[in-house]
Amino acid sequence: MKKIIAFSGSNSATSINQQLINSVADMITDAEVEVLDLRDFEAPIFGVDLESEIGAPDSMKALFEKMSSADGFIVSTPEHNGYMPAVFKNAIDWLSRMGRKVFNDKPVVFLSCSPGGRGGASALEQLLTIMPHQGAKVIGGHSVGSFFDKFKDGSLVDGEDKDAILKLVKQLEQKL
Repeated sequence: MKKIIAFSGSNSATSINQQLINSVADMITDAEVEVLDLRDFEAPIFGVDLESEIGAPDSMKALFEKMSSADGFIVSTPEHNGYMPAVFKNAIDWLSRMGRKVFNDKPVVFLSCSPGGRGGASALEQLLTIMPHQGAKVIGGHSVGSFFDKFKDGSLVDGEDKDAILKLVKQLEQKL
C-alpha cells in the first residue's frame, strides 16, 4: 500500500495546524498515513559551519529516513509574521543537505490554517512557490481561516474548506 507522510510545520504542543493534519489524515482512505510531529525531530539552527563540525543531527537523519519512505506528503504550516515558521524552515535546510530534494519529486498537498480570516495564506503562498525547488510535485494548497469556527471535536466541520481539502486529498491519492 502507498504511504503518505503528514505533518505540521509547527513545534507548538497546541498547534492548530497539527490538529488540522490529524483531521486530514482521517480523510485518507486509499493509502497508509503516518502523522509526524516536528517536535520529535528537534535540531539546532542550520549553519554550514555547524554542519562541518557535527554533520547532520541524528534527528534530521531520522526525519530524512521517514520522508524517504513516503510516496506522497501533506504539510500544513502556520504563518509567523507572514512567513513559514523557523522550525519548518530549519528542518528544510537540514534535509536539503542530505543528498537530494526534500520531497523527492513526489506529490504534495500544502495546507495552512489560522484563527484569522486569511488562514495563513501568505505562508501557504510561499510554500506553493518555493517547495517545487525542493522536489514537491504540488497537487495544490488550501488555507483555512477562522479555524476555531470551522473545527469542532477534533475534526474540520462540513463546508467549503472540508470539501476543498477532501478534493486535494483524493487528487493526492490518485497521484501516488
